[in-house]
Amino acid sequence: MPTLRGPLPDYPWDALAPYIERARAHPGGMLDLSVGSPVDPTPEVVRRALIAATDAHAYPATAGAPALRAAIAEWFRRRRGVDVAPNAVLPTIGSKELVALMPFLLGISAGEAVVFPRVAYPSYEMGAALVGAEAVAADDPADWPAHTRLVWINSPGNPDGRVLGVDELRAAVTRARELGAVIVGDECYAEFGWAAPWDAEPIPSILDPRVVGDDHSGVLAAYSLSKQSNLAGYRAAFAAGDPALIASLITVRKHSGLMQPAPVQEAMVAALQDEAHVEEQRGRYLARRTVLRPALEAAGYRIDGSEAGLYLWATAGIDAWESVAALAERGILVGPGHFYGAHSPQHVRFSLTASDAHIAAAAERLR
Repeated sequence: MPTLRGPLPDYPWDALAPYIERARAHPGGMLDLSVGSPVDPTPEVVRRALIAATDAHAYPATAGAPALRAAIAEWFRRRRGVDVAPNAVLPTIGSKELVALMPFLLGISAGEAVVFPRVAYPSYEMGAALVGAEAVAADDPADWPAHTRLVWINSPGNPDGRVLGVDELRAAVTRARELGAVIVGDECYAEFGWAAPWDAEPIPSILDPRVVGDDHSGVLAAYSLSKQSNLAGYRAAFAAGDPALIASLITVRKHSGLMQPAPVQEAMVAALQDEAHVEEQRGRYLARRTVLRPALEAAGYRIDGSEAGLYLWATAGIDAWESVAALAERGILVGPGHFYGAHSPQHVRFSLTASDAHIAAAAERLR
């Protein structure tokens, strides 16, 4: 059978199967702190909006309904301190498809490079693999090669919770522009800053005027409502930035049939306009972090980074798979650092998206 590219690696989470079996055998059952899938209720205001929009007989607009584009632009102004026009935003079918498909949408191919953080969500690398491009894990802009066409910045980072300040973001944008590369800031966890100074001030966007001035050329920000609004099942995300780049992405997506369902668009408008549920969710995650972190430290784990986001990035000073196995014996399932590149072989990721009861039970088992 003909193929368009070389074989892709196995899906990493499949490697957890034996540890899942071991954790499930625990007398108290398995506590899943591995995948960051929300467990808390979808806000009532969002569910009502979805129900009201179920008479969706016409094809939705790939570019998004005018009300949604206006709501996204207003949200950027209100929550991120960024001015974008409604024609400079794009709703996407979750953020993972945007990450994985961005090299394709930009026309990147073999002989060109996609850059992403050294410790990173694997979909950045897979996006490069899907088009046969070179995948380069490098944090220092000086290390980005001359043939770079796309740069991914992830702040706050998944899995390590690292936040890039204004100066770091500006340096990244400057280097990307020198290379003639598109740079995209994946900012899906920006509402969840925990350590100073991010517990008291907003985490900066790559589109922040202090980073790019009033020039968004070649720069995009990507965001998801999965975590702040518990909409992972809705696949509700968006990007914004360079209007010319957004227009180009819309054209490719029109030809590809990539359009967000109309009821989801209406639900997103409701979510973007309501801030009360976001603060409520933030409080839940902070409470879980407050319970889990000291228990991990008492059990001999060192927490690195983790200044923001929905994870605790921890190491016991041994290979990550050894930690995964030891935790599975206690019925706790976590994600090994090997899933996030070659530069974190001794770390494991603990998710704060488990229920209050499961976080409390995990803390007790760790003690």
